[in-house]
Order: sequence, then structure tokens, then C-alpha cells
Amino acid sequence: MSAKTAAGTVKERAELALNDEFLRKAVKFTTERLRNGKKNASAEHGNWDEWRERGRQIRLHTIAHLDYYLNLFVENARANGVHVHFADTGADAVKIALEVARRKQAKTVVKSKSMVSEELHLNHALEGIGVEAIETDLGEYIIQLAGETPSHIVIPAIHKNRYQIADLLSEVAGEKLEADTTVLAGFVRKKLRENFLEADIGMTGCNFAIAETGSMVLFENEGNARMVTTLPKTQITLMGMERIIPSFRDLEVMATLLPRSATGQRMTMYMSAITGPRRTEDADGPDEMHIIIVDNGRSLQLGDPEFQELLNCIRCGACLNACPVYRHIGGHAYGGTYSGPIGAVLTPALNKNVAEWDDIANASSLCGACYEACPVKIPLHDMLIYLRRRKVEKGHGNKLEGAGMKGFAAVMGNAKRFRAALKMGQLGQKLVVRDGGIRTKLGPLKGWNSYRVTPSLPKHTFRQSFATLDQEIREGLKEMSPDIRARMEAAVKNRGNAGQGGGHGHG
Repeated sequence: MSAKTAAGTVKERAELALNDEFLRKAVKFTTERLRNGKKNASAEHGNWDEWRERGRQIRLHTIAHLDYYLNLFVENARANGVHVHFADTGADAVKIALEVARRKQAKTVVKSKSMVSEELHLNHALEGIGVEAIETDLGEYIIQLAGETPSHIVIPAIHKNRYQIADLLSEVAGEKLEADTTVLAGFVRKKLRENFLEADIGMTGCNFAIAETGSMVLFENEGNARMVTTLPKTQITLMGMERIIPSFRDLEVMATLLPRSATGQRMTMYMSAITGPRRTEDADGPDEMHIIIVDNGRSLQLGDPEFQELLNCIRCGACLNACPVYRHIGGHAYGGTYSGPIGAVLTPALNKNVAEWDDIANASSLCGACYEACPVKIPLHDMLIYLRRRKVEKGHGNKLEGAGMKGFAAVMGNAKRFRAALKMGQLGQKLVVRDGGIRTKLGPLKGWNSYRVTPSLPKHTFRQSFATLDQEIREGLKEMSPDIRARMEAAVKNRGNAGQGGGHGHG
């Protein structure tokens, strides 16, 4: 999906979201619940920051030696009987998946949640060869019925409330379903059981791949991924090339960080480690297993000092829940598969197409809340600044904004110009100040003043007040006796000299 074909620019899509009362209430409600859950779970853990640092070091080490761990994983996975494929591009990954489906003469594919499959638009490709792709994660199933893309990495249907969901499911049921979560989940569970039993292929994503054993690990809460990986005779796993971790010992750290950061749980309801297809002694499982390792722009970040840490992401969604921009506009305003702060960086970084995604990095307040929330300490706020700089260096910056910044630099770099600008501002604002604030919606103030009031400049600035205070002090000194004035001047002088000494201050 293009940033431009997804209903215009980020600003235009954000405007649509801000005018959608249902969306704003649903997103606010769920993100607040997830944020509070994470806060409580991390506080209960006790030494959360130490574990964050452990997680960061594991990811830094793995990505720095990604070629070694990928080769080790592939060697062990193939030894377990897995067919491992490498896909340089999204088109290559889709081609491999379609070839497996054709060879198996598949009619239906049941899927557990996979952001990589969304990234590749694989469902549409499968439909193009006559294969029905059925999402079995509840949130994914809902947005599939709605004909939409995920609005959140962990909670795909975060932008919908239970009444909207009830309307969607009622169309499938052929009768009016009560807008009760238990009733709705029960209907979907019953509906999907038939699909699990009849499907030709099961398709999953991959939370983590264990290099030392060639195992693929899934985290979930609904049990659908276990059905997807045990009932169909053929399994396809789509795996981003960065999903590797060295060992099961490292998985312990990730299994602590991911659920607490994502949903505030101590652990997910189900954590499945799958090591190859069904063996003779196994009661269930696929007869044939394929893992498609997807690059699709990820390797472009390797060796990049500004963006390599982007590959550390464990897809928990904590940065979305913490972001004040995402909490107001939801995920679709970002225009791509990945939303929130991680999406604002990941989408243009993977595409390297600044012209197409030149506005997405602006969907941030640069407050740093994403970094504070991230369980592996990815400095997304710094990366957003790098992207903005890259946009300007590539010649895609706003010319009017550029001229404004040059003017700002010229004024702020000269004290006389700054004082003159303040005086002009104090005089000029009289035309637009009403009730102590500027409410006009013209020019650069249009967007800001649509939702708030710009404060007016004070009658007396700090610099003017300071000059007056300084003059009063000087006049007061003149009235003092020469002896007192000399002692005060000496004290001020000594205080200034003391500030020039070495050592550490305790101010």
C-alpha cells in the first residue's frame, strides 16, 4: 500500500481519524488499558530496566552476527526436516508461497496472525490463484471481514468497538448477534473449527527463531496458532530475517519482555516451539513444513549506524500504546502495514523511498515515550529525526518550511534582530489577540488553532523585565554606603571566581 494511495497524506488521513468518534474512543480505551497493564506488569517484575538492557544486548549481539546465526538456524532446521527458502524481496516470498500452494493443490489456507503476510499482501495473492485464505486470530478475522488492514501490531481491530464487530459478525451468521464479547468470540470459535479441520495449508508468522535448535516459536492467547500448526498437513511459516535469537536461554528473556510489554501479561496463554514436521511417533502436526525467510529491505539496515537497531524490534506494540499521536489517530493514518512510531521509521527504512514516504516521519511529537516503552530500548525518536534530516537532504523538504527555518536562524543568531522581532511581534499581535490568546486559523496557525489557542506574547518579555530589574539594582547600590557597596561587589566577584574552579558541582 502506498502512502499516497491510502487516501492522501498523513495529515489528510489523520484528519479523517480525528473526525471518527468511534475510532478515537475505541483506540483510546484499548491503548490506555494496554499501557496500564504494561506499567503494572513491569512494576511487579521489580528489575524491569535490567531485563530491558539484557534484551537489548541479546538483540544487538544477534543482529551484529546475523549471518552466523541465520546459517546456524537454517542448518539445524533443515536437519529437522524443514524446507527452508530465502526470499530477497516481497515478490520472491509470495512466489514461493504460491508455488507450495499450487503443488499441494490447496483450496484453503488457515492463518494465524502474521504481520509479514500483511506486509506481502499475501492474502490477495492467494485469492488470485483461487485459494481462500482464512484469518483465525479473532482481531485479524474481524478486519478481514471488514476488508481492512491491521490498525495495531498486537490488536489488529483496536479501532473497532463491540457494536461494530457485532454488525460484521451478524452478516456472517445471518442473524443479529448480541454485542457481547463472549457471544461474539463463541460464534467465531464455532465458525473456525470447521476451517481448521478442512484446511489444506496452515500458515503462521514467527515471533522468534532459535538458532541452536532450528525451532520456530509462536506467542499467542487464543490457541488458534496451535490449531493452524497441528491440523493441516502442510505448514508455511513466514519469518522476517531478523527474528533470530541464539538460544532457548535467550528466549527466557524475550518471553519475559514481550508479553508484559504487549498486553501486560506475565506470559502469553500459549507459547509453542515447533521443531520440524511431524515425526513417526507424533500424534499430530504437519507432514511437510516450509519456512520462508524474508528480507524485503531488512538487510539494507545492516551496517547503517542510524538504523541498524531498528532490526532489534520484537513487535510488541508498546511504542504504539505510548505514542500520543497514535492514541489519537489509530494505525490506518500511517498508510502502511506497520503503524505508530515503529511504523513511522520501519516503513520508509525498508522501502528506502523517501519521495513516497516523505511525510510519515512527521507523525510524531518526538517526545521519546516510544523509547521509554520499548523493551529493547530502540531509540525511535532519534531515528525519526534522522528520517526528517534525510528527507531534507534528498530535496523533499517543504520549501516554505525551509525558508521559515532560515529566517528563524537569522533572527535567533543575532541579539539585535531578536529584540527587534520581539517588539514587532508585540505590536503585530494586537491585530489577532482576543481574550489573551491568538485564535485565528490562518497560515501556519491553522492546524494548531483548530484544536487549541496560541498564547500571546506578554506585554513585557523576560529580557525587558530583567533589564528593568538590573537598573533597579544599580540604582539601589548607588544609595548604599561605600563600605556596604564595596563588600557586596567583592562578594559578587568572589562568587564568580569560585565558579571557575575544577571538581564536581553539587548544585
